[in-house]
Amino acid sequence: MANKKQGKQVKYIFVVGGVMSGVGKGVAAASIGRIMQSCGFSTTAIKIDPYVNVDAGTMNPTEHGEVFVLDDGMECDQDMGNYERFLNTSLSSANYMTTGSVYLSVIKKERSGGYHGKQVEVVPRIPLEVIDRINRAAEKEKAQIVVIEIGGTVGEYENLLFLEAIRLLKLKHPTDVAVVLVSFIPALGAGGTELKTKPTQHAVRNLNSVGIHPDIILGRAGVPLDQKRKEKIQFMCGMQAGDVISAPNVESIYDVPVNFEKDKISERLLEKLALRARKRDLHEWSRLAKAVKTMKKTVKIGMVGKYFGSGDFVLTDSYISVIEAVKHAAYSCGRKPVIEWLESEQYEKSKSGLKKLKRFDGVIIPGGFGSRGVEGKIRAIEFCRVNRLPYFGLCYGMQLATIEFARHVAGLAGAHTTEIDSKTKYPVIDLMPEQKVLLKENRFGGSMRLGAYDCRLVKGTRARAAYGREAISERHRHRYEFNNQYRELLTKKGLVISGVNPERDLVEIIELKDHPFFLGTQFHPEFKSRPLNPHPLFVEFIKACIKGK
Repeated sequence: MANKKQGKQVKYIFVVGGVMSGVGKGVAAASIGRIMQSCGFSTTAIKIDPYVNVDAGTMNPTEHGEVFVLDDGMECDQDMGNYERFLNTSLSSANYMTTGSVYLSVIKKERSGGYHGKQVEVVPRIPLEVIDRINRAAEKEKAQIVVIEIGGTVGEYENLLFLEAIRLLKLKHPTDVAVVLVSFIPALGAGGTELKTKPTQHAVRNLNSVGIHPDIILGRAGVPLDQKRKEKIQFMCGMQAGDVISAPNVESIYDVPVNFEKDKISERLLEKLALRARKRDLHEWSRLAKAVKTMKKTVKIGMVGKYFGSGDFVLTDSYISVIEAVKHAAYSCGRKPVIEWLESEQYEKSKSGLKKLKRFDGVIIPGGFGSRGVEGKIRAIEFCRVNRLPYFGLCYGMQLATIEFARHVAGLAGAHTTEIDSKTKYPVIDLMPEQKVLLKENRFGGSMRLGAYDCRLVKGTRARAAYGREAISERHRHRYEFNNQYRELLTKKGLVISGVNPERDLVEIIELKDHPFFLGTQFHPEFKSRPLNPHPLFVEFIKACIKGK
């Protein structure tokens, strides 16, 4: 059941939610992982989603948030992005599981005779499969500590089997398992300052009802927990002194590990796991968090997209990796980014609205699918090209930049992507032949280019200068490609193809020469940006934006 690492038992930290979801379990888990790293332990993180979906690829970003993609092509929950950013590492499909994927594995094993004729019951087979998957991830990542976040809350029926996995593991290895409960503590009263602990007490009782008691409670609130509230939670929930950690709202998520350490969370967790810190090194992270707070100069970025009609929560969840990548690059340049969300459909109704783009230092069009707002995006791209405004197109943003150039520079009136117009006279963006076969068979996921692909950069280009090397690898999530039939014509007209996949001769990066910054990528560079290691293309874009000011 348990996993050994170089003769020593792997340690497990489970992060579960109480009261309500959406209060920051993912950032909490990522922060705990970062803190354990800073104590000298090799650490990895796992996300468990309670959905019957086998992966996150078919989930709507406006409902579930961004679909994050790993190097091996796994489409997963956005929290995996937080883990990679905080741990400064690349994870694999072994670090992500859903209810659907766990059941699918058990059923496949039963069908192939893997249980040797025994009857297969939900308990214990499903919880044991969960534990096996956690151990496989620990072994693959050579981790001494595994942080496992379970989506949703402890009171939800769909989480019972995952909680049973915790119970079984903790029963067998009591000093190797720690459970962290992230619980929302609402504030009532005239000024909203009266913190109420009763919901957290109920969350702990829910956890107790399945045979688990939390080792640490993270009290999520708008303000820091006072000592009186901590003591009340300790008393009413059967916690030891120091086991209630304050988790208030912060200006930047990169403050969270530093905040947790103010309440000495690492000391409490290491004591419960019978470990001793090998070092204490959160200095670089702390310097970043401090620098973010003190930055005065800004850089203003306009983000043009179509998921911008339902409020800020939807915005940040749909494009979280792009937002964070902009932040990383801006912070590295000593600037605080000011991002404004621009609904692309407004440019279809009124061309005069395009002039307002001049108030931005640069414009980004992120990835996406579908026809809504496409012509508005193309108009925005044309405005950036003509008015020499720094432009960065990500995936769909690169494809639409190709279309705009084909229409207005190469003279291919009506040029389009066959995703939108299957009968276009000039399909400058199109499916590859094998993709068309897969789509006819309704294999939508299989028709996409997913995960990491190699790219060769052309000497003398902006992309090559930004990366500082010829060979790179970047992550993809798309099914339409630059149509090589139009490659010669478009390059003769001035389009620079600065990055190409060597195996398939597929266009990966386009740019323009005589422009402050006009660049588009077929891949998603935002997936590989880290706070302490910002992505070079985002850095180059931000530098151009600053220079243009």
